[in-house]
Amino acid sequence: MALIVLAADKGAPGVTTAATALGAVWPRPVLLAECDPSGGDLAYRLPAADGGVLNPGRGLLSLGAVARRGLHAEQVYEHTQKLVGGLDVLAGLTNAEQAAGLTWLWSPLGRSLAALPHTDVLADCGRLGAHPAVNDLLAEADQVVLFTRASLDHVAHLRERLTLLKQQVGVVVIADPRAYRSELDEVRRIVSGWDVAFVGGLAYDPKGAELLRGQWGGRLDRSMLIRTARELAGRLAGRVGAPEPRRVNGRPIVPGPREESP
Repeated sequence: MALIVLAADKGAPGVTTAATALGAVWPRPVLLAECDPSGGDLAYRLPAADGGVLNPGRGLLSLGAVARRGLHAEQVYEHTQKLVGGLDVLAGLTNAEQAAGLTWLWSPLGRSLAALPHTDVLADCGRLGAHPAVNDLLAEADQVVLFTRASLDHVAHLRERLTLLKQQVGVVVIADPRAYRSELDEVRRIVSGWDVAFVGGLAYDPKGAELLRGQWGGRLDRSMLIRTARELAGRLAGRVGAPEPRRVNGRPIVPGPREESP
């Protein structure tokens, strides 16, 4: 359905935590894809659906091994796993060295993720700049979202990245809950002259982030991280929209559940 790229510039915070929180509360079917060429850490950070660990060999690395013969959207599902709570993930590379042999992958991967039927994709691309080939994936996105803090150095890096990107982006401020609105307003003022689609916020909440690494529960659901993630997820999902369902005789056809890979 829609491909939303989540990324940051040098020194900017917590893209993986933000992506996981958004995926946990996304209002439609969603896949969290670790697309950081520097390597992902979901396999070491969050438990699998069975309580064990994710298989780091199943994900972007195994998908890349078969994609040399051509990559179709349906193949992506064959390499996904589930986290505790049911979130589907495409686990990323385990180190930056693996990305050296996959520079060709980002463009077909972007096209395939954007073409997944009945599923939005949140692509965690980490920090931009070190691997220019990942820009081929960004070019396929329905929405690119850059994360920043309200401090001078973070905003300076953000503005430099806005200059380099050739597409309209959204900006999300990881904001101190005690100065949440004022920090959003400050960043909104600073980027007002740039081609920015929106400025949103996500609470800086270390305790909520730690809870996110374990079992979902009431304490996490009430955290500032999840409360602000719900607001941001609704805003993003509304921006990229959902396609009208196909109709027969005036009635919408609702797709059935996707069968799980053995």
